[in-house]
Amino acid sequence: MWNDTDLLRNYTFSCASPSVEGYRYFGVLLGSTVTLVGTIGNILTVLAFATDASLRTRFNVLIVNLALADLLYCMILQPVSVDSYLHLHWRGGATWCRMFGFLLFLSNSVSIITLCLIALSRYLVVAHRTSRCARLLLSHRGVAVLLISSWLLGVASFAPLWPVYVFAPQVCTCSFHRTKGRPYTTVLLFLYFFLGLGCVGLFYFLIYRKVRVASKAFLKYRPSRRSSERKRAKAETTTDDSGISAGASTTQSCEISHDEAGAEQNKNKALEKSEGHTSTKEPKNSIQDASKDTETSSKPTPVTIQTTPAANSGEDSEFKRVTRMCFTVFLCFVGCFAPFLLLNVADKANRAPQVIHMFCANLTWLNSCINPLLYAAMNRQFNQAYKDLLGKAVRPLTWIWRTRRFTIR
Repeated sequence: MWNDTDLLRNYTFSCASPSVEGYRYFGVLLGSTVTLVGTIGNILTVLAFATDASLRTRFNVLIVNLALADLLYCMILQPVSVDSYLHLHWRGGATWCRMFGFLLFLSNSVSIITLCLIALSRYLVVAHRTSRCARLLLSHRGVAVLLISSWLLGVASFAPLWPVYVFAPQVCTCSFHRTKGRPYTTVLLFLYFFLGLGCVGLFYFLIYRKVRVASKAFLKYRPSRRSSERKRAKAETTTDDSGISAGASTTQSCEISHDEAGAEQNKNKALEKSEGHTSTKEPKNSIQDASKDTETSSKPTPVTIQTTPAANSGEDSEFKRVTRMCFTVFLCFVGCFAPFLLLNVADKANRAPQVIHMFCANLTWLNSCINPLLYAAMNRQFNQAYKDLLGKAVRPLTWIWRTRRFTIR
């Protein structure tokens, strides 16, 4: 429960305290950095998707939806938080405080729902990509419905809390009242932050297990020069079921059959050649040479067999890189929110120092700006798209600078 001091500070929209007089400047600096980096990074993510044809995939639509949720926070909400920290006072009034609290939890809820959709889509690609449900959900219409539903679900979840959004002096921002909104707020936090994020972790665990089993199966049934047709068929079935390198074994089987057909053709030509030269001086040698050619050509070319696994291994590596990036985004989200959630659960009476509450709340800010940095570091396509966009943005400034230097000289 809140004490009388907290209630008074709530009504006056003040979070001033001797313990945070110096700390507020750290909050202002951190908040300003998040605003700048998060706004530029998430705008670059949206522009990269819009301008680069190779990035316009159904999966990357989910990445863009996550960027829009972060952009809502970085462009609108984070500057307001910086102002509150700078003055240690909420200067927007009660109505804007309610709107701020609603938009804050809307942004967080859409981020969590999108993380669930990303993990689900990765799992469906690995385990059930040929099922009717997977094809429906991962279709263009299915993805559009899921994205619209993520925002509608967020609005429907947190709009009923409109009367209980108040100023929280412990973190110097607006949120829902800790006691007036119960038990509805408790249920929402459990559904989103514990059950929702738990499902994301479960999906990634299932992906890891499925990929590991499929990788072992692919190595076990990889066709060699002496492999039979039965083993090649078994390898094909295992690879397709995993969703990693579908069609690899089929391609290899076709290529091996092509080699065998070529060997049969060479054998026929050798026999025709031996029959056409029966009257020559050295017929025996000709037949022996033809037999040697036949034996040599009947052996499948090892280069052809090794090329296809290498190509599919590249596809497998690309899938793993993208999945690893998505899992890292999830871990960063959990890492940013876990200290704040655990502190609120452990300190129900608000006995912890205010500076600790503010610091844990500041860690949640980082979630809105860190994703573009992860995309740039772990995805080559986004990295290149960012560089191209930044190059185009800097080019006019470079031209103005060069023109000005030339004029001065």
